[in-house]
Amino acid sequence: MDEEPELRTREWLPRTAALLVGTLALATAFIAAYVGALHQPTPRDVPVGVVLGDQRAQAVLAGVRDRTDTIKPIEYDDPAAADDGLLGREVYAVLSSTPEGKLLLTTASASAPAATELVTQVLTTAAGRARTPLEVTDEVPVSADDPRGLVPFYLAVGLVLGGYLASTALGISLGTAPRSLRRAGLRIASLAVHAVLLAVIATLLVGPVLDVWDHDLPTLAAVGMLAAFAAAMVAAAVQAWLGLLGTGLVILLLVVLGNPGSGGIYAPEFLPAFLRGMHRWNVPGLATDLVKSAVYFDLRSARWPLAGLLVWVTLGLLGLLTATLVRGRRAARRPGRQVDTRPDA
Repeated sequence: MDEEPELRTREWLPRTAALLVGTLALATAFIAAYVGALHQPTPRDVPVGVVLGDQRAQAVLAGVRDRTDTIKPIEYDDPAAADDGLLGREVYAVLSSTPEGKLLLTTASASAPAATELVTQVLTTAAGRARTPLEVTDEVPVSADDPRGLVPFYLAVGLVLGGYLASTALGISLGTAPRSLRRAGLRIASLAVHAVLLAVIATLLVGPVLDVWDHDLPTLAAVGMLAAFAAAMVAAAVQAWLGLLGTGLVILLLVVLGNPGSGGIYAPEFLPAFLRGMHRWNVPGLATDLVKSAVYFDLRSARWPLAGLLVWVTLGLLGLLTATLVRGRRAARRPGRQVDTRPDA
């Protein structure tokens, strides 16, 4: 009679200990990632465009580069290519000169206000040292209601958070791995509907409700749907293969590393080296970049973020469907397993 509670305790203790150790590890990683990445941003190699043959502008940038690695000159063949680089978010500013000897700095603060402020400050000092007047023009300014340019990041974080929470809720309620392709299809459809609703609500909030942006709202809603759905499908696939462990891995990738590495709080060039390229492949970074493209820039800056999110959606779909065929069906043949126990999940 006394052995049954003892047996239950033996089964409960290792599982509880594993969960607590897992949450402790995630919390520790969260603190280390956020504090390590954001406590002392140190800009390095912030790209500034210059046209080949523009000797005065090239000389100023070369002089700055000799003194510090804060700014990195990016050379273009002609002014049109430099303008494409600015609007395509390859550079934060373009430095040029006029026949009268004046320097012109064209910025795009919507890319990252902190980066353009740094570039303006450094080149203003350099122009003063060279005794050359500098004129600054902001070609793509941020919204007056978002002077620090953080709304795209927080919007993307909310969309990604909503996507993976929806997947996690379905996994807890119905089981992480669907038991049939039909049920997997229903789960995918449910997550798609959730993504559409979340994107519409988010667009209404940053549009008519908070009045941050009043243009390109249908495009912004489409971007939001894709971002939320990508996060949901990544979470669904990882959780379908790894179960509860997958939820921890999703939080690690999408939140613990994803948010500070998204380039949304600080421009990527301000982050530690191990996080600088992360925004080009992680879901929060791609979502942040695509939101900026939708409301401030054009297709030139949207190509890679759009392609990257579509790749994540495709991988998520393939991951969930293959997990259904392998883990879901295998679990369905084992009585007593808690995997997708409700009908038509």
